[in-house]
Amino acid sequence: MYKNRLAHAFGLLGDLMELFGSEKEWPGYSCGLTLVEFQNFNSLINKQIHSNGWFTPENVRKSLLALSVQLNEGRLHEWTSLYQEARTSKRVALIMAGNIPLVGFHDFLCVLISGHSVVVKLSSDDRFLLPALSEFLVKLEPSLHYKIIFTSGRIGEVDAVIATGSDNSAVYFEQYFGKYPHIFRKNRTSVAVLDGAESTEELILLGKDIFEYFGLGCRNVSHLLLPNDYNFDSFFESIYGYSEIIQHNKYANNYDYQKAVHLLNNISLLDNNFVLLRETKELFSPLGMIHYHYFNSQREVDEYLKLNENKIQASVGHGYIPFGQAQSPQLLDYADGIDTMSFLQNL
Repeated sequence: MYKNRLAHAFGLLGDLMELFGSEKEWPGYSCGLTLVEFQNFNSLINKQIHSNGWFTPENVRKSLLALSVQLNEGRLHEWTSLYQEARTSKRVALIMAGNIPLVGFHDFLCVLISGHSVVVKLSSDDRFLLPALSEFLVKLEPSLHYKIIFTSGRIGEVDAVIATGSDNSAVYFEQYFGKYPHIFRKNRTSVAVLDGAESTEELILLGKDIFEYFGLGCRNVSHLLLPNDYNFDSFFESIYGYSEIIQHNKYANNYDYQKAVHLLNNISLLDNNFVLLRETKELFSPLGMIHYHYFNSQREVDEYLKLNENKIQASVGHGYIPFGQAQSPQLLDYADGIDTMSFLQNL
């Protein structure tokens, strides 16, 4: 079956991404790349920061490594076995975000492994990595040569659209692409529910959920739900290992700006010199800040999560996603809870 061939090709691509993500040496021609090709992609990783200051080499490699875990051939076969191949191949447009490196890769994988062709409009913030990986993929599976198109202009005629952006861009998506079968994604963020019984190790992992990729991802925790008697001492001690984040100029500018604005408006803040905490039930927090509010009962937690279910991407905590795993979705962890593969299968 064709999808098995594609699962094999993506599995090999995952092996390459693991090499790059782990900063390993060129293993020889057995990896499918020449030494020059291998070196050129490593150079591309290191250059991303010049076109997008948030895309540090560390974060690009972290993203490659996380995706390589998904692209295990056994996992891919298990995942695709849950779905039928598309009856006819369609042209599916992908309009991608650029908040973290390769954030739209899962959609790219879904479209191709479903048997469709993909027309990709990349974010200007992340326009180099996916085309380079696609070249490797075509080397591994030449039948994909005519099934992958990247465009910087008009998308042209397509049969379906998957678009990811802000609440404002969703209006544009609806205006121009609403006539097609579509998935339109808007702003989302993630929360953590604490009960006060978290270990130091769990709070350290919560720091990862908060600060990974500078907190720019929709799966980054930006809001804490806390029991009424919560003591912040252990939390601040545990996340201190992430204090180096303030050395990044763009993050520091956001932190300083939010601190100044809130102090000028006499809004009380907790401050540990690299992240601000503000008590409010507002879900979305600015970069460099975490929102939090207290609860009295599990019922209050459930009501808050239900009220904001269309804006929450992931919930972390005991009984939720384990601490440290917010940015490690599995193949079946579809963005916004919409089964992309089912959508593509039924076109």
